[in-house]
Amino acid sequence: PDVIIEAQFDDNDAEHGQDHLQDMLTDDIKKLSLDTGEKGKAAGVTGVHRTKQDDGPKVNDPKLLPDEFLQRTAKVVYILEKKHSRAATGFIKLLADRNSELFKRCAMFSPVDHRVPRVYVPLADCPPDFVTKPEAYSQMLFICRIVDWKEDSNFASGQLCKSLGQAGEIEPESEGILTEYGVDFSDFSPEVLECLPQNLPWVISPGELAKRRDLR
Repeated sequence: PDVIIEAQFDDNDAEHGQDHLQDMLTDDIKKLSLDTGEKGKAAGVTGVHRTKQDDGPKVNDPKLLPDEFLQRTAKVVYILEKKHSRAATGFIKLLADRNSELFKRCAMFSPVDHRVPRVYVPLADCPPDFVTKPEAYSQMLFICRIVDWKEDSNFASGQLCKSLGQAGEIEPESEGILTEYGVDFSDFSPEVLECLPQNLPWVISPGELAKRRDLR
C-alpha cells in the first residue's frame, strides 16, 4: 500500500484497452513484491538483521512531512470558456483487440498534435474499405472533431469530418492547421468582393495620402 505506480498511456495501451493496462500494473506490483522478498532473503544470508529500532519512526501523517516532500493536487471544477476548436488533424487505425465489441463499432484517431487526446470514431465515418485495407489509409490525414469525453473514459469520442489527403503534402497540411485554429479560409462571397475598388489599377488618391500616415 506504500507503493505508488505512475503509468503513461501510449498508442499500444489505447489499442489493447484499459484491461491491458491494468494487467501491466498488476505485473509491476508483483515484481516489486518479489524484489522486496529477494532483498529480505539476501539480508538474512549475509547475517544482516534489522530490528524495529533500526527502522526509525514511520510518518504516516502527511501533515508531519516537510513541504518539499509533498505534491500539491487539485481538480477542475468548472470550464469558463472552451478555447480550442475541438478539431484536430491526424490518422485513423484499427483497434488491436479484434474480438472486442468496440472493435466492431469504432476506430482509433491519433492526432498529430499530442496535446489533443486520442479519439474513438465510428467506423461508419471511416472509408468503406478501411476495415479490409487499413494500410491504405496509414498515411492519410483526416479531420476529426471531438463531440464528447466521458469522465470514466481515457479517450474522447468524435466524428470524422473530412479526408484531407496524403500526409506531407503542402495543401492537406495547411488546411489541417487552419481548421484546427478555426480560421475561415473559404472563398470571399460576391458581396464582399463588390466592396473592393472595381476600376483597376487602383491607386491611393492624393487626398487620402495627405490625411494618412505613410508606413511604407
